[in-house]
Amino acid sequence: MVVEHESIVDAPNSVVWARVTSADGINDELAPVLAMRMPRWAHTLTEDTVPIGQPLARVPLLLFGVLPVDYDHLSIAALEPGRRFHEKSTMLLMRRWEHERTLDPLEADRTWVRDRLTFELRVPLSRIPGASELARRIVGALFAHRHRRLAQFYLSG
Repeated sequence: MVVEHESIVDAPNSVVWARVTSADGINDELAPVLAMRMPRWAHTLTEDTVPIGQPLARVPLLLFGVLPVDYDHLSIAALEPGRRFHEKSTMLLMRRWEHERTLDPLEADRTWVRDRLTFELRVPLSRIPGASELARRIVGALFAHRHRRLAQFYLSG
């Protein structure tokens, strides 16, 4: 399944990039629905030190910030600092999870943010009638929420 979402954020590209690639920024986008708990050592990674194409960490996904609902076996497949990252991971519920986020600068210090999510449920979930469509709707709603939260961060700042 593929889900795409895009929006325009009223902030310069470099500022948005710093936000969307930080643990605080990611968790702010996900809040209050989910939280990702990166290991402490991962907070020290930079664009120059993040391992590309290698497993990075097993990151718990917490519903409402407290209830573990899945684990993201996080791996960054590609990184273009300031412009794009491509995550290729697996989860307990997803056999395949790819998140590609691209940022493009626009006039007047605005940024075009695009997300493309490609995912595949694991068996036996994938065999349940309607499960894939439900997953597509949930992922779509989550990323619409993330984009709203990101845009609101700059409106309130």
